[in-house]
Amino acid sequence: METRAVSLDSKFAAISDHWRPRIAASFNGQEIKLAKLQGEFVWHRHDETDEVFLVWRGGLRIEFRDSVVDLGPGDLFVVPRGVEHRPIAEEEVELLLLEAADTRNTGNVEDALLTAPGGVPI
Repeated sequence: METRAVSLDSKFAAISDHWRPRIAASFNGQEIKLAKLQGEFVWHRHDETDEVFLVWRGGLRIEFRDSVVDLGPGDLFVVPRGVEHRPIAEEEVELLLLEAADTRNTGNVEDALLTAPGGVPI
C-alpha cells in the first residue's frame, strides 16, 4: 500500500510531451491519468467507457459534432461512452483523466502520432 500523497504539481512538472497520458494512481479498475495537451486531437470515441476530464491548469475545448464544451481550471466534464469528440487546447493545458484502466487515448482510432502506449506510470 502506498502511504504517500501524490503531488500533482510535481507530477505535471515531470511531463514534457503532449497527448501522452501518464498514470498517477489507480483504483477499482480505474486510472487517474495526467496529461499535458496542446493543439488539436483526433475525432474519436470510447465505445465501452465514459471519459472524465478535469482541468488542472489552462483551458480545454471539447468539440462534439453538434456542440462545444469549454473548460477552465477546476472544471470537470464527463464524455459519455460512444460519443464522438475532439479535445482542443489552444495553449498548453494540464488535466486529469479518469477512465477504465484499459482505455486507449484515441479510442476507436489508431493514429501514428497521437495514440499513446497504455499503462505508463509517472
